[in-house]
Amino acid sequence: MAEVTLYHWEPNANSGKPMLALMEKGVAFDSHYIDMLNFEQHRPEYLAINPQGTIPAMTYGDRVLVESTAIMEYVNEQFAGPDLMPGDARDRWRIRWWMKFMDQWLAPSFSMFGWKYFVGPNALAAHGQEKIEAQIARIPLPERQTAWRKAVFGLFSEAEMAESGRRIAVGIEMLERELGKREWLASDHYSLADVNGFNLAYALPLSQPHLSNDDLTPNIMRWLRAIYRRPATQACWKLGRTPMASRVAILEQDYIPPRAEAEGIVSGVR
Repeated sequence: MAEVTLYHWEPNANSGKPMLALMEKGVAFDSHYIDMLNFEQHRPEYLAINPQGTIPAMTYGDRVLVESTAIMEYVNEQFAGPDLMPGDARDRWRIRWWMKFMDQWLAPSFSMFGWKYFVGPNALAAHGQEKIEAQIARIPLPERQTAWRKAVFGLFSEAEMAESGRRIAVGIEMLERELGKREWLASDHYSLADVNGFNLAYALPLSQPHLSNDDLTPNIMRWLRAIYRRPATQACWKLGRTPMASRVAILEQDYIPPRAEAEGIVSGVR
């Protein structure tokens, strides 16, 4: 049995970040899949690991680590393997800047579109409103109850959706411009910023085909395909269990043209 156990959902967004970091470092770990849409993260056995009921969580010996970006940094510093944080102080600053930008600016907006158009409707179709309401009532933190109710039932205002759309468009422009400067996002070497960014942006040509495609954002598409081809990424996405995991395969296409605006599909709510 491996010393490390990772409790995770699908290999995207928050769960995918430590999954891919562990695989890039070559760290063996026990994969403990948490069915988020069946609210397994709020069952007593998981709450004994992480009382907040959020995923992912990682155990290493007697240590319990939570919060996906912090787990990634811990993994990189604790274990042998390729260094995903460069030695140059300016590069490390740039990596942390981009991770904070993605966590606080892009991720919530991607999440809102994903839950509104894809995850929420699928959860309702699978479980029904009554069962979901009962499961939400068992969530230990009141603020998480509010977040889950809003996400599953799509209770986002037009103003919130419009602001999320604006933020996504701004973020795409910033990513495209930055990736025109170097091969990887924040350094001349593959880093935690790329791990973080891929797990949020892998589905851009599906979720935002009018904003991200080979004609409008060639740098983003080059970057996404380069990460997708990495052996660790391929191994990571094989751990997916829902149709969401198959969507990353769009990056196998050599050319993705502009298309009309489509439904958001990237999920980040925990």
